[in-house]
Amino acid sequence: MKKGSKKRKGMPTIWHIPDDLWEEFKRALPPEKKPLTVGRPTVPYRRVLDGILYVLRTGCQWKSIPKEEFASGSTCHRRFQEWVQKGVFKKVWQRLLDRYDELKSIGWNWQSLDSATVKAPLGGKQLARIQQIEAN
Repeated sequence: MKKGSKKRKGMPTIWHIPDDLWEEFKRALPPEKKPLTVGRPTVPYRRVLDGILYVLRTGCQWKSIPKEEFASGSTCHRRFQEWVQKGVFKKVWQRLLDRYDELKSIGWNWQSLDSATVKAPLGGKQLARIQQIEAN
């Protein structure tokens, strides 16, 4: 460790969905295909969700997901798109915010924006500087 640098302490990196978070996700997901039904073998949703988490944690491409541990990249990506379209992540996010609000109380009347200027896309005309205001 370099001189003057502090070792960061915190929670360990999550590589698999914890049981309590999985319980929240299960409520928002559509029913899983029953085992031993006609068609391709089903990949359990929890393995797929772990694969999606792997992509989010590493920033790798979908096709780089280790399918032995999770599911194939194409399966994870397809389910991710399906769940986004069905609003699964939005539902879980809302539930978790509500749960956290009950436990710790979120200050819903306070907001913050981290931006000094707004730049027009593709180098177009630059907009006026946003005036900063004080917090209440």
